[in-house]
Amino acid sequence: MYREKNATEPIYLHKLAVENKNTQTGAMKSRTFTFLLCIAMLPFRGNTQSGFMMPSNVKQLDIPFEYVNNFIVVTLMFNGTLPLKMIFDTGAEHTILSKREISDLLGVQYEREFRLLGADLKTELVAYLARQIRLETPNLPFVAATEDILVLQEDYFRFEEYAGINVHGILAAQTFARYIFKINYQRRVITVYDRANFKLPENEYEKVPVEIYRNKIYMYTQASFAPDSTSRIKLLMDTGAGLPLLLFSNTDSAVHAPPNVIPSNIGMGLGGYLEGFVGRTRELDVGSFKQNGIITYFQTLDTSRDLTYLNGRNGLIGNLLLTRFQVIVDYYGYNVWLKPSNIFRKNYVFDRSGLTIVAGGIALNQYTVQSVIAGSPAAEADIKPGDRIIRVGITPAGVLGLQDLVGIFQKKPGKKIRLTVLRDGKKMKKSFSLRELI
Repeated sequence: MYREKNATEPIYLHKLAVENKNTQTGAMKSRTFTFLLCIAMLPFRGNTQSGFMMPSNVKQLDIPFEYVNNFIVVTLMFNGTLPLKMIFDTGAEHTILSKREISDLLGVQYEREFRLLGADLKTELVAYLARQIRLETPNLPFVAATEDILVLQEDYFRFEEYAGINVHGILAAQTFARYIFKINYQRRVITVYDRANFKLPENEYEKVPVEIYRNKIYMYTQASFAPDSTSRIKLLMDTGAGLPLLLFSNTDSAVHAPPNVIPSNIGMGLGGYLEGFVGRTRELDVGSFKQNGIITYFQTLDTSRDLTYLNGRNGLIGNLLLTRFQVIVDYYGYNVWLKPSNIFRKNYVFDRSGLTIVAGGIALNQYTVQSVIAGSPAAEADIKPGDRIIRVGITPAGVLGLQDLVGIFQKKPGKKIRLTVLRDGKKMKKSFSLRELI
């Protein structure tokens, strides 16, 4: 294997923790984690012939996906052998395999080695470039025969803990760019259209102003943080983020957190926690579409670092806002169209317990408290990070999925929650009542 350790500037790799939400009920899930992948100063150019293709006589295809804890998860065959679950991500510049043992098992050759920096911009990570990888959708004639991907030396993401399912990496949405595609969150389908035969349904979709740069989509929006005050902000459209809205509070004088935010670990970077605040944005306009009272994470960036990878953006829009639309994307035409879905007017509801839960164990049904918001109901009940939840009421926690478990913490204010936790080998009973935190 040929290695080139210092050939280029660093790649920046970020993981942020965010809220989840049940899109059928409008209730936010407990504070499990999602991932934002930001790669800057890319050290290689992908194969210009890469990307998925369908036969010339096929005019459209429906690619099914799972929507789990606010991740769009597609199943792909890797080199015609193994089925992998990949997060479909418009915020990622390139496809990434986080499980190196898979590529090693299949004898994949790595062309180059790269050094990456973690979210703290200090921790050094390693990734390898693998070329000519074949990806295909099971039972459908939709194949990327010569894809260039990054393979992480170690599973830095640990998707299983935060998604509650086995996830093997990230599929960059630009691999679909040869076609126009529609994301239908309610049907759990990405429909891929042959460009020459695509016709936009009249009077149903609105074209919104976007910029597409380095395979990423940026939306120009209007945000209001106070009455009679609006600001034009640029946001990354990021289907790899299971949150409504994240804003960088020091990228523009007009972008600021409202008075009623609460301090929170808004993310877990590869070198430690990312501190910030969570609150609400009064109003966000995307085209003519308005969303109010949006749960928003506010992060202050270290401006002493090189922030060119942001491309001048002020934050990002994630799945919990995008799921309120059907989304049509045309990379080549630099177009995005939106149509409100049946949950467009649902309220954004923040977690009412204060708990962040991660999954573990072989079956991913062992649940541990990762963090607790200070002053929250869970904190007042003396629930601590490291406590393992073994029972919820009379139900063993192990029979619940992560999405089921965290959904319990999203019931109406006043709901009494009874937990049995394991701490230092001792079982302890805890109880608290849910309430609004922001």
